[in-house]
Amino acid sequence: MEFFFPEDHLTRAVPEETRITSLTAEPYPDGRRLRVNFEITPFQKRPHIEVALFNGEDEEVASTSIVEPLGWRLEFTMHIRGELRNPYTLNARLYYPDGPSDEMRRFSFDLQPPAANDPSAGSA
Repeated sequence: MEFFFPEDHLTRAVPEETRITSLTAEPYPDGRRLRVNFEITPFQKRPHIEVALFNGEDEEVASTSIVEPLGWRLEFTMHIRGELRNPYTLNARLYYPDGPSDEMRRFSFDLQPPAANDPSAGSA
């Protein structure tokens, strides 16, 4: 499928060269949500992306799939299930259904329990 490329003069990578270039995550103060930011190389063909969050016991506590994103800078919120079990690891994988795929990217961090007097600690 073709889609419109704005006249921004960026060099767009072929699928074999499309990569995740940055992956970060920042917990919300409520300790139940996570803001995920990542960037991928500008692409010619839109990839697929799988993101999963694991707790310190290697249990999956959140996941999402992104199919053919329109842009290469992405930000979204993940909701964290279960009890607090540090450390957490965010895994992201970029791939094309018919190949190729990029290597897994990881970002590890600790969650802090919400403060008792934090008004956002109520519901997510």
